[in-house]
Amino acid sequence: MEIRRFRWGDEAALFGVYFSAIHDIASRDYTPEQVQAWAPADLDTELWRDRMRGIRPFVAEIDDRVVGYADVQPSGHIDHFFVSGAHQRRGIGAALMARIHEEARSLGLSELTSDVSETAEPFFAHYRFEVVERRFPVLRGVTLENALMRKVLVTEG
Repeated sequence: MEIRRFRWGDEAALFGVYFSAIHDIASRDYTPEQVQAWAPADLDTELWRDRMRGIRPFVAEIDDRVVGYADVQPSGHIDHFFVSGAHQRRGIGAALMARIHEEARSLGLSELTSDVSETAEPFFAHYRFEVVERRFPVLRGVTLENALMRKVLVTEG
């Protein structure tokens, strides 16, 4: 497995990971209506492209195939963290989380935050993120549930 920086041209593969993670995995915790609102098949490709280019995620590849991605912003916010539904429980999430922590150290961040789905909450809790607040965002007219989670980082020195 390789974790690398985002490159222009990755956008379609990243959408495939996003779509698979939500439709194949998160669908265990969310209704079909919520899944469709969260990850519609007809999502605007220009909007998606611009979003990915804006967040510039780290990309996980196995045999030159994109299998996951995650970002961390200069504020410490993790906007996207997804692993393909076909590649769960293979250490991809752990490798991406390790890369995010490396980046956080290099940026001198004191904390990480993320709006985490019910599905991903145990994974983030394993890495010592704690729920700060339960949230109910509305996407395309449908209410979902997630949690703002935060991890205070130990600074060296």
